[in-house]
Amino acid sequence: MERLFAERACERLIVEFARRLDLGDPSSVADLFTPDGLWERPHGDRRVEGREALRSYFGSRPMDRLSRRMSTNILVTVNSALAATATSYFATYRVDGYTDGMVLPRLPANVGHYEDTFRKVEDTWLLSSRVTHLPFGAETVRLNHPDQS
Repeated sequence: MERLFAERACERLIVEFARRLDLGDPSSVADLFTPDGLWERPHGDRRVEGREALRSYFGSRPMDRLSRRMSTNILVTVNSALAATATSYFATYRVDGYTDGMVLPRLPANVGHYEDTFRKVEDTWLLSSRVTHLPFGAETVRLNHPDQS
């Protein structure tokens, strides 16, 4: 049962990460990480380490950004009572310059996978690292028209 609880807690962190970026307070994503947590994208030379740096990084998203992430193929492996890893796939739909209403459909801005490590701290599972791999990616489109095209 402990293994199932650990798997579910780690799956929930993966889903909560996307929810906080898309629908919540992006800076609060930092609270899902250990105090020494790490987020990086090796092919973009981005590496953010430590909870306060993560809070600043994720909190600096443009206020007019609209994004929705789809996560799938979540595979968690519990390595011990205090450590786990996971791989999950994602697609991110994202535009800047959003004001209101519905945006015309478009291709995702990014498609890739995450490689996560988790650590149980006291009674709580947290992300200790997230590495983002982007085999498909593009710049974020900026909307220019009131009709959100």
